[in-house]
Amino acid sequence: MAILKSLEEIEEIKKPCKLIAKLYKDVLPQYIKPGISTKELNDIIEKYLRDNGAEPATIGVGGPLNPYPAGSCISVNEEVVHGIPREDKVLREGDIVSIDVVARMNGFYGDAAITYPVGQIDEESQRLLEVTERARQIGIEHMVVGNRLGDVGNAIQSYVESNGFTVVRDFAGHGVGKAMHEEPCLPNFGRKGRGLKIENGMVLALEPMVNAGSYKVNIKNDGWTVVTKDGRRSAHFEHTVAIINGKPVILTEID
Repeated sequence: MAILKSLEEIEEIKKPCKLIAKLYKDVLPQYIKPGISTKELNDIIEKYLRDNGAEPATIGVGGPLNPYPAGSCISVNEEVVHGIPREDKVLREGDIVSIDVVARMNGFYGDAAITYPVGQIDEESQRLLEVTERARQIGIEHMVVGNRLGDVGNAIQSYVESNGFTVVRDFAGHGVGKAMHEEPCLPNFGRKGRGLKIENGMVLALEPMVNAGSYKVNIKNDGWTVVTKDGRRSAHFEHTVAIINGKPVILTEID
């Protein structure tokens, strides 16, 4: 079941989405360089969101037993998602760093992620970034009324695996808008013709997580950071997408 949004609600969701898009395009690239810590990057992100009237929505997620402590998830190299920013986690030449931000404005949420190269990266890492970003676009192209969520996941999986990489199975995309995580679940793998039908008014966070090696992952002792089981690198690209007039409209990109 999906929570369908009106056009007016989609306009509200678009506001935090556009803010994240500007953050990724105009702000963060100047700071993604060797020597900066992931804690410093998180501080920049939190300040930017608050200065522009948004709240960093990931703070406190997970409840009182193990609340997420930061306003962004920053995952380096073999870290897949949910990496906790730290002062002692310093970017180095050749790293790849995935940054995932959820912003809230007036009770509505936007969600997006991007993986950046740090300086010059090796050929496999560059291919990993390119394939993951392209997989996101292929998934979006299949998000049309008349298709099912399984068609989207199958398209992503087929493209990724044809390029010699794998899609993470334990984490998936999701509905977003009035909450950070809503139904339905949107896996990055699947079978054609299966799953929920795509409808106008759906707003979905589509987020391929692609590994250079095995799709299997572990969670570190902090209870949050997801890493590849084989220690090879992972990339993550995410957009918030609304279905309007039968077609996908990307909300987390600058017009």
